[in-house]
Amino acid sequence: MTNPKGYRRGTRYLFARPFRKHGVIPLSTYMKVYKRGDIVDIKGNGAIQKGLPHKFYHGKTGRIFNVTPHAVGVIVNKQVRNRILQKRINVRIEHVKHSNSRLDFLNRVKKIELLKKEAKEKNIKLDESQLKRKVI
Repeated sequence: MTNPKGYRRGTRYLFARPFRKHGVIPLSTYMKVYKRGDIVDIKGNGAIQKGLPHKFYHGKTGRIFNVTPHAVGVIVNKQVRNRILQKRINVRIEHVKHSNSRLDFLNRVKKIELLKKEAKEKNIKLDESQLKRKVI
């Protein structure tokens, strides 16, 4: 038998709900506020089939460009051969969540500003290694 060619092919475990997480989706999912420019992570929820993104976009991070009552439009980068395309997809809010990548960046900026302020008060010069992002 040949491979199936369907839209959800190969997603048996990808869109499966975690252990003891079946049933009704928490209302907090619907109470979150999304605005244009927000950075979101796309994670398909198998319990809601409407507005489910294609399996390629599962786990991708994008920026919101449009907000509707039940869904958001997200710009996601997709590599096609030798170029990167900006794809615009519409996804229901059950399948997105706010990304922490931007929060980490903002926290790092605040920490660096605090270091600069302390260094200015003590009249010492900071070297580049203290201002750079630490690789873990």
